[in-house]
Amino acid sequence: MKALGIDIGSLTTKVVILENGNILSTIITASGDEPESAAREAVEKSLAQANLSSDNLYIVSTGIGGKSTSLSQQQKAITTCLARGTSYLLPSVRMTIDMGAESTTVIKLNQRGRVTDWATHDKCAAGTGIFLQQMAALMQMPLAEMAKLSLKAKAAADITSTCAVFAESEVISHVHRDPPTPKEEIVAGIYQSVISRVMALCKRVGIEKDVAVTGGVAKNVGIVNTLERELHFKVLVPEKPQLVAALGAAILAQENLERNTNR
Repeated sequence: MKALGIDIGSLTTKVVILENGNILSTIITASGDEPESAAREAVEKSLAQANLSSDNLYIVSTGIGGKSTSLSQQQKAITTCLARGTSYLLPSVRMTIDMGAESTTVIKLNQRGRVTDWATHDKCAAGTGIFLQQMAALMQMPLAEMAKLSLKAKAAADITSTCAVFAESEVISHVHRDPPTPKEEIVAGIYQSVISRVMALCKRVGIEKDVAVTGGVAKNVGIVNTLERELHFKVLVPEKPQLVAALGAAILAQENLERNTNR
């Protein structure tokens, strides 16, 4: 049997297939309005990519839609999957900062990839991927362009609100000032406001190196740069940071298969 992990998020669904510790296939698709359909599509694509049939699969699901899918034999907490996936890719890591579409989670883990402590922020859109998308639309530029622009900033605009709606109002006021606040300073201020929430979570569980950043927001060079300035050291970012939880779920699926085989 093959081990398959699936992470069903609010924006994307991720699948990883493992065999004997080797990654056979990885897929990232949009979740859309019907997560179950998106999950099935992602699984089918991952099987096709690895030239496998749907027979003899052990599936572990996680993420916001992990409990509702009918595909999996087992569901696991996102924190557990993130810790195991991070440990597989980056064994030296003792803290993972996962920045997703709707939440930010900080996880402490030991050398075996087990969670020792964690904290999450999911009460407001501020500090998440969706918030950054809203800000990019407000600034009328793509996310990637906004990220690169932030690296040119010599100062950060003052954006202090902890509410996404009020933060948006602050950005608008900077845009319409006379003279307007430079765009790069506004973007730097947006990123600083996001990272201030992340740092609060980090301090809650205690900062410990090495630190990894996962989730879709980890691809944002401006966010990562801002975080590194606050931490005063470099962080580690996996090549495909969105896949870490799905990988962790696949690892757990593989461990279940091994236990059943050894019985």
